[in-house]
Amino acid sequence: MSNEYFDPKLKIFSLNSNRELAEEIAKEVGIELGKSSVTHFSDGEIQINIEESIRGCHVYVIQSTSNPVNQNLMELLIMIDALKRASAATINIVMPYYGYARQDRKARSREPITAKLVANLIETAGATRMITLDMHAPQIQGFFDIPIDHLNAVRLLSDYFGERHLGDDLVVVSPDHGGVTRARKMADRLKAPIAIIDKRRPRPNVAEVM
Repeated sequence: MSNEYFDPKLKIFSLNSNRELAEEIAKEVGIELGKSSVTHFSDGEIQINIEESIRGCHVYVIQSTSNPVNQNLMELLIMIDALKRASAATINIVMPYYGYARQDRKARSREPITAKLVANLIETAGATRMITLDMHAPQIQGFFDIPIDHLNAVRLLSDYFGERHLGDDLVVVSPDHGGVTRARKMADRLKAPIAIIDKRRPRPNVAEVM
């Protein structure tokens, strides 16, 4: 059975963070990736050109805001603006990793809530839908006023490990209290015990296990 998708109004574009994933998605759908280019001026500014008509099209942009976070985020925002100005009907962002998600609240006085700022930037640029995966904090969905599909990989991963028959010594470990819900779902599907690590951060990028 062919996977070819015959909707000429569907376009999939990739930027620089998830090119291989975008190619696999396009292959599965049965279409070619949209034609675009990302270049840089001598001072580091990002320039994006969309090299085909997307007027009236439903566009999906695949881009994580992973390391380098700021460059990938700016690529995405500029791409969204370009698509909006080129008259795309919808602009759907597929973001497997949502950068700045750990800054979802004020942990100390006079701190920003940067996860909300990023949501504002994506919306203001012109995105019409977000699709993301296993956010650091599910409540970040509430930072958006556009529709957001928050996908969960527990079933996919549990099926993967279950097929490998890892034996009775299997234990599902949550690295901190924030991951307990996901770990418990995984443990239930694998019929395995669960362990929880008490992790604390005395300062940025430093973790202590108690």
